[in-house]
Amino acid sequence: MREPVGSVSATDTRSPRLDRGDIDEAARRLTGRVWKTPVVRCDQLDALCGTRLWLKTENLQRGGSFKVRGALLAVERLAASGSRGVIAQSTGNHAIAVALAAREYALPTVVVLPSDAAPAKIRRIREAGAHAVTAGTVLAERVTVVEELRELHGYDVIDPYENPHVVAGQGTATAELIGQVTAQGGKLDAVVVPIGGGSAIAGAVLAAAGQGVAVIGAETRAVPAFTEALRAGRPVTVPVGRTIADGLRPDRIGALPFDLAHRAVSGAVTVSEAAIADALRAAFLHARLVIEPAAATALAAALEHASEHGADVGVLLTGGNVEPSLVTSLLSDPDVPAPQTAAR
Repeated sequence: MREPVGSVSATDTRSPRLDRGDIDEAARRLTGRVWKTPVVRCDQLDALCGTRLWLKTENLQRGGSFKVRGALLAVERLAASGSRGVIAQSTGNHAIAVALAAREYALPTVVVLPSDAAPAKIRRIREAGAHAVTAGTVLAERVTVVEELRELHGYDVIDPYENPHVVAGQGTATAELIGQVTAQGGKLDAVVVPIGGGSAIAGAVLAAAGQGVAVIGAETRAVPAFTEALRAGRPVTVPVGRTIADGLRPDRIGALPFDLAHRAVSGAVTVSEAAIADALRAAFLHARLVIEPAAATALAAALEHASEHGADVGVLLTGGNVEPSLVTSLLSDPDVPAPQTAAR
């Protein structure tokens, strides 16, 4: 049997050798533990972008996002090694996923969130039984608190970007998307995924390897961490603007995701706040899907650029943990700018 993720342990910090085989192994380990979310089509959205879009509805996944895939694998490994508890930092969805996964093993869980984290996500974290603390608004502030908590409690850290089990787990969503389209008689030319800290794009390039599917990254123009990393040839910290896409606020791409993705992606695009808001509305009004702004960022990029990448384009709708007040405001008066999350 294949040893998962290049024989790297859950606590090993070396850069692992991940490949498509690790995605297949992750999928096997997740069988029966995550939902095989539907891939849906929408005539109106196809008409808007001039190509066929295949929407992978991870907004319907356990915990409200695809993040539960990687969290389950990482927590499973730590529990097997005798972990006393887990710590995670996140803008929200990774924290929810880790809390849910740790609950299965009765592991104490502490998560570190931005001070302005979305209330809906905080509620889901607490409902899952985790203890939530807040720290500033940028990645470095959360990482500092994570290290303090690790020393205090002796818990294991599950990083949302650098943990190889997390990356492999996230890649199973793109692998499922490709397989589901094939099963319906289609053939994807490309897949569009949102980029925050990078686990989605890293998992996607692994899943697409050898499949003849281009991978396009999408990030908000307010936080172009991957775009700037591509220009610099290495991860860099970028200024963080105001954005409704709270899930895409990490101001630095993870080292592991960058290492995996920077040569393998076919492109990366940035989209405006207005385009993200429009895509969130379009998903609701046309496809009857409630998605969060991070997922809407991928849809926005697809609506603007999908026709450049072929006749059939997949879109990874990564999550649906959106504030009801945001959806209400966007739907009630589309001409009013969306309320934006402050990020500094």
